[in-house]
Amino acid sequence: MESRIARSALSILIAGALLTSTPLSMAATTKPTPKPLLKASSKAIPKKAVTKKRVIKKVSVHSRKVVKVSPSPAPAWPPQGFHENSKVYAKVPTSKELIGVLSAAKPLAAQVTKCSAYACGAVQVASSTGCTWWEITSTVSGPISHSDRKVRVLGELRTTGIGTNPRRIVTILLISREPLRKGVKVGRINVNCYHSPITGRVPSNSYIVNAPAASPSPAASPSPTISPTPEPTS
Repeated sequence: MESRIARSALSILIAGALLTSTPLSMAATTKPTPKPLLKASSKAIPKKAVTKKRVIKKVSVHSRKVVKVSPSPAPAWPPQGFHENSKVYAKVPTSKELIGVLSAAKPLAAQVTKCSAYACGAVQVASSTGCTWWEITSTVSGPISHSDRKVRVLGELRTTGIGTNPRRIVTILLISREPLRKGVKVGRINVNCYHSPITGRVPSNSYIVNAPAASPSPAASPSPTISPTPEPTS
């Protein structure tokens, strides 16, 4: 069947070819050649430009809520719970208060690492008029030895702190060189606010160890003592 179809198709093509190859002499005829009703146009038909539709992806926009940060309220003045003398204020912070201060002040947090080996104390100070520099004197007391639990003054500590603006509360660490052990503590805190030029190294901690034959056992002094503001000497 396929060979027949192929051959018939071929014969039709050959017949067509024979028709187109008729000699020119046969073109002369008395019969009028009919004119085509439609004229062939040589103009190319313009093709319509195919425009691709642009796919726009939907982008979801989330508006961020603007949170207004309110400035921290000014601390109440005079500060509550502080001891006062001549517009100078001082207070020994509780353990909870000290932890809160250390978490917010990196310099103090770095200093407090020394207190894992040595006896330390802390005091919060402020002044209505400000200070050029601070001086805090204190004592370190504790049992004489593990066998002798009698309490005595083990050494004297002098601490200096940088100046502060008026009504600014700062925390100053009192770091001794007395090895930390049970019963050893820092007490008898005396605070001085200076308006004179700085003398010596500020900030600093200077500890002097007492001789074994020391003074009698000190009385407990949980509250700091504030001395009148020293005036500059002429």
